[in-house]
Amino acid sequence: MDSTSTGPRGRRPAGARGLLAAVAAVLLLLATGCGAGGDDPGGVPVQGGGPDAGLTGVRAPSDTTGGTLRVVTGEVDSLDPQRSYLPGVWNLMRLYVRTLVTYSTEPGDTDELVPDLATDLGTSPDGGRTWTFTLREGTRFENGRPITSRDVKYGIERSFASDVVVGGPTHVVQLLDDPANPYPGPYQDEAPDRLGLAAIATPDDRTVVFTLRVADPDFPHVLALPSSSPVPVEADTAGEYSGDPVSSGPYALSSRDDVTGIVLDRNPEWDPTTDDVRTALPDRVLVRTGLSGVERDQALLAGSADVDISGTGVQSPTTARIEGGTDAEVPLADRVDEVTSGVVRLLALPTNVAPMHEPACRAAVALAVDRRAVQEVLGGAGDVARTSQLWPRTVDGRPEDADPGPDPAAAREQLAACGLPDGFTTVLAVPDAATSVEAAEEIAAQLAEVGIVVEVRPLAAPGFYATDVGNPDNVVANGFGMVLATWTADVPTPGSFLVPLVDGREVRAVGNTNFARLTAPDLDALVDAARATSDPQAAVAAWRDVAAAAQATGAYVPLVENRVQLLAGQRLRNGVVMTPYTGHDLATAGVR
Repeated sequence: MDSTSTGPRGRRPAGARGLLAAVAAVLLLLATGCGAGGDDPGGVPVQGGGPDAGLTGVRAPSDTTGGTLRVVTGEVDSLDPQRSYLPGVWNLMRLYVRTLVTYSTEPGDTDELVPDLATDLGTSPDGGRTWTFTLREGTRFENGRPITSRDVKYGIERSFASDVVVGGPTHVVQLLDDPANPYPGPYQDEAPDRLGLAAIATPDDRTVVFTLRVADPDFPHVLALPSSSPVPVEADTAGEYSGDPVSSGPYALSSRDDVTGIVLDRNPEWDPTTDDVRTALPDRVLVRTGLSGVERDQALLAGSADVDISGTGVQSPTTARIEGGTDAEVPLADRVDEVTSGVVRLLALPTNVAPMHEPACRAAVALAVDRRAVQEVLGGAGDVARTSQLWPRTVDGRPEDADPGPDPAAAREQLAACGLPDGFTTVLAVPDAATSVEAAEEIAAQLAEVGIVVEVRPLAAPGFYATDVGNPDNVVANGFGMVLATWTADVPTPGSFLVPLVDGREVRAVGNTNFARLTAPDLDALVDAARATSDPQAAVAAWRDVAAAAQATGAYVPLVENRVQLLAGQRLRNGVVMTPYTGHDLATAGVR
């Protein structure tokens, strides 16, 4: 993390050095776990609320402003909204980044979209191919300049500069670019009139019109990602923008340092009358980054942190303490929200690797797998929930889960049907992480009982998805007949979850996510039909058809979905669980 120090443009306070010294002292307390009261003299009572209070309600409701919200997390990939690809960082960005639409803060409905910079959720006259949004009046950047439709367009254009703005989502590129004449991004746009990306029109300062390559009713969800936020062209520093991102929200970056962490102070240009989402209760937000899971838990338990935004939940030792602790002022269980994360672990069976090209051989694998045993290896029901559906629990409309058990006799029948009654030998590729390898070895033992001999091959985690199993040619060359993968959607819609896995047109040479290499025209046609369905209920039914058809191929064997326990800090007030980001929403959080 670069060491930089900035303030609202043109308005650095005269006593900035003293302020940063005080901030460093407070963050040192956070890092060492001292002082439950933090910046509040004499401390405050420990807040509880009861188990799962933040899931369908508000944990420790409050509308009192003031104090410092102390946040902990793991690594931060980037503070540049177009470059971050971590949901925990997206949660942090809700404090300084606004988008046309965003996620609701209404308890129990945080996966629903609400207007943010726009006056509504957008209008489309043609089933989702053309979208028009109107910006609210009175919104401004931290430098005082009004936010215009051109700023929205420019922010999105930055994602096209793949040589400069690296690492963030590319949904807008896939939906808005012209393959016959690719847009290179704003830094290589040499057109004299500098009209920019043709797919986005800005007829006036408050109107922005998007024309997609294909209809997509889920497009507003893409616009809710921080990567679709406005950026003022005059303040864009290209690859260095992460060090000084311009705020459109209630807080602005004051400093960022390897030792003191990230400091956000109030943005005086933010007008609460233009924002129905953010409460902006704390005066300051301090973020300590780079902490391990155990360190984050210790900070929450000691009272030196208020919220963990990493999205990973508490570690096993803390889980045991939660289950057994009764002597605290407020039982730890009363500070826990238990959520299903939407991260699905599945077995992919590449259809271009023998013998997985035979549907009956794939069916044999699915029938031999014991999900309950895999669940136990991965920590039991408290850590993962069994699933037999290509549809996470966090996405509405999920089909009923039959939760089938293993059927070795039926598996042997399918082996005979595919011409291999004595079984076969294959390789199972898995990320080289302890829990993943243990799960793979359990699956291998189960398959051995029906004659399927599996070599578990751990591969280095950094390149696993990008090049090892993300390159279809490499999968074939190494004979990876099975891939143990985890998959989650960027946005909570069935299309976002299913399309990258099952659409044959999504297969690519690098970073391929169609792990099973499904290339079925009939399945692609179902995807197109679902995308073209604008009625919400009919769309859910159409996506169920896609999921059913994909599972009928036997190319994917869903196993489990991750569950996490979110522990609220002792002082956390107004806590609401943000399900798309698997954490307590910073947009509502307070400490008084």
